[in-house]
Amino acid sequence: MNIFEAIAYGVVQGVAEFLPISSSGHLALAQNIFGTSDGEDRFTFNILLHFGTLVAVFIMYRKDVWELIKSVFSLVARPFNGKLKAPLTKGEKLFLMLCIASALLVPAALISDKVEALSTVSWAIGVLLLLNGLMLFVSDKLSRGSESLENSKLSRALYIGLFQLAGLLPGISRSGSTITGGLFNNLDRSEALRFSFLMSIPAILGANLLEIVKLKGNLFGDIGTVPCIAGMLAAALSGILAIKVLNYFAKKKSFAPFAVYCILVGSAAIVWDVFAA
Repeated sequence: MNIFEAIAYGVVQGVAEFLPISSSGHLALAQNIFGTSDGEDRFTFNILLHFGTLVAVFIMYRKDVWELIKSVFSLVARPFNGKLKAPLTKGEKLFLMLCIASALLVPAALISDKVEALSTVSWAIGVLLLLNGLMLFVSDKLSRGSESLENSKLSRALYIGLFQLAGLLPGISRSGSTITGGLFNNLDRSEALRFSFLMSIPAILGANLLEIVKLKGNLFGDIGTVPCIAGMLAAALSGILAIKVLNYFAKKKSFAPFAVYCILVGSAAIVWDVFAA
């Protein structure tokens, strides 16, 4: 893989990770159509691109990330400073909500191999993209909530975590499904968006750290250091842009353009796979 291909894949990952159009689906389709190294190289490269998008979240939500880091220490200190029964701070509550929402990903890891197999079936990704488009149309109808994360119940995080499970499928957007889950649970549109992006931290970090251990130090594989780093940078920069774009559409209260896009791309993927066969 040359540096230009790596950058192109990085842009696809960064844009599709945060826009509700499914990064895994788009990345799989791009690699199925244009090709790349088989086996571990492809898998390793995708992991690195996801870390690039994680950097984008850290940059764009750095204040929330800092509050979450402080909350870890304050929660651990509670039994020792006499504040065990004291009301949760905003940061502590947000941290616990993220833990609850992300807990469901642990048992889901057991079927990760079967989910990964879908990435090679373009028509299946197309069908899932169609479903993703329909889900986005539904989310627009749900955008009447006014609740903030700080005033929300901890139990709402569990329901949003259930929606996140759908995002494991290539073609179903993780951000789209979690935003829909937040709106379904009466969160304000901007708050649903914020929680969705913060949920990507444990989702991306946890899954990819487990896979990196399996690589046994062979981080860049046969693709090469320069293309991998270029792809990660492209994913981070395009991810920052995508977050800003989605925030703009959230204020407009319409995901319809993304829904139409997913339906068009999903249909094209199905047609392409039929004729390619």
